[in-house]
Parts: sequence; structure tokens; C-alpha cells
Amino acid sequence: MTPLQRGAACVLAGEMLLAVMGAIIKHLAPELPNTVLVFLRNLMGLAIICPLVLYRDGFGGLKTRHLRFHLMRAVIGVSAMYCYFFSLEKLVLTEAVLLKLTAPFFIPIIALLWLRESTSRVIWLTIAAGFAGVLVILDPTSADVEDYLFVAAGLAGALLGATAKVTIRRMGVSEPSGRIVFYFGLFGSLVTAPAALATWVTPSPSTWVWLALLAICATVAQMLITTAYRIAPAGQIGQFTYSSVIFAALLGWVFFMEPVTHSQMLGCILIVGAGLINLRQRRAPA
Repeated sequence: MTPLQRGAACVLAGEMLLAVMGAIIKHLAPELPNTVLVFLRNLMGLAIICPLVLYRDGFGGLKTRHLRFHLMRAVIGVSAMYCYFFSLEKLVLTEAVLLKLTAPFFIPIIALLWLRESTSRVIWLTIAAGFAGVLVILDPTSADVEDYLFVAAGLAGALLGATAKVTIRRMGVSEPSGRIVFYFGLFGSLVTAPAALATWVTPSPSTWVWLALLAICATVAQMLITTAYRIAPAGQIGQFTYSSVIFAALLGWVFFMEPVTHSQMLGCILIVGAGLINLRQRRAPA
């Protein structure tokens, strides 16, 4: 297989695992508070990645000159996680994943304000089209106040997730993926522990199994997607990220009996189509 084919395969596998993770969160949401779910996802993820990093690089592999950016990324990242987990509790799985996929539309805005990176007029048009897709999914004619709340949470999670990605870019290329994932798990666990302890609900034995599967899916997905972007050009494999919509729709239909509506399909066309054009435009100058 060529590097491009391996990269595409890693992205597809990673996005499938992230969709499975979303389905597990949706399954566990009625049993555990959001705060406990986020804390245990980070803690158990840390337990998985820590031995891998230490085995490969030893304690020297944890040395960093960007501790403040790791902390910033963790705080922003877990905030995004709170929002995403909250939206999964009530929204259809496909809708929650589509809202998460609006993150690339926020990146040019954040990069412009923070890193002073300019962008093209076409990208601004794709951003407008992407958010039009959000309005179609929301369907204002039939939505109530609670729907707006969960959609707003999903969009806030996408915004925060985009900010976390820009934070990684701000660190530069000196930080390897294993170190980034390790510090995210470490600081994420520390930051979310107080809220989890304040609302603690002890998981049942079967729930611990689901939580372990959740942590495995999340950690392996992170490593797969990180590997993909290391071995293949981002502009050529980024479009495979949108495969998560297909996986989410299939899981939602099979396990939660969630039908695919016309508004979801139209919103998906707008968001995914705008996202693909966005990727193509950002790849062109390179």
C-alpha cells in the first residue's frame, strides 16, 4: 500500500472508532452524569497511552517546552468534550456528529484572530454554507427550546475543538503525537476530577466494560488519525474524515432506531460539501 492509501485507511478506521465511541456515550448517558463520563474517558485513556509512551520513549519522551500550551489544549479540549457528550444525550447520533464536523469552519476564523493567518473569499463562502446546513438540521419550523440548547452545545463543542487544534499548531512541530495525547489525558483527568467527584455515580460492572471499550476506541482512534496525518498529506486524506457521518447514521439506525430524515440529508450535503470545498481550497496554495 502507498502512504496515501495507508493514511486513508487509518482515517477511515479512526472515524469508525469515533462513531462507535459516540454510540457508547449515547448508550451510557442515561446512567452516568456527563461529568463522570468525561472524567473516566480521560483517566482510562491516560491509563492506556501512558505505558505506550513510556515503553517507546521512556520518561525522557515526556519532556516538553510547551507545558502551558498542553494545559491550554487540555482545558479547551475537555470543554469541547463536555459539550459533545451533552449533545449526544438528546440529539440523534448523526446530527451530533454533523455538528462536530463544523469544527473546520471555525479554524480559519480562530487562525485569523489568533495567528493572523489570512484566508480566501471562497473559504468564507464555504463557512456560510456549512452553517446554513446547521440551520437545516435544526429545522426552526419544528424545533423547540430544548433542541436549540443541544444544538448550541454541539456547535460550542465544535468551536472549542477547533480552538484545541489551533493550539496544537501553535506548539509547532516539536511535539510528537504520543506526548500530545499523554498530556491531554493527564491534564484532562486532573481538570475534570473535581466535577466528577462532586457528582459521582459508581458505574455498574457492565458499565465498566462499556467505559473500557469507550477509552480503547477513543485512544486508538486518536493514534490512528495522528498516524494518518503523519504519513500522508493532510489535504489528500482530510476528506475521509466525513466518513464518520456514514458510520454514525448506520449505528444510529441499527442500535437506536433513528431514521434518516430529509433535513438531515440536506444538512449533510451542505456541511460535507462545504467541508470538502474548504479542504480543496486550503490545499490549493500548497
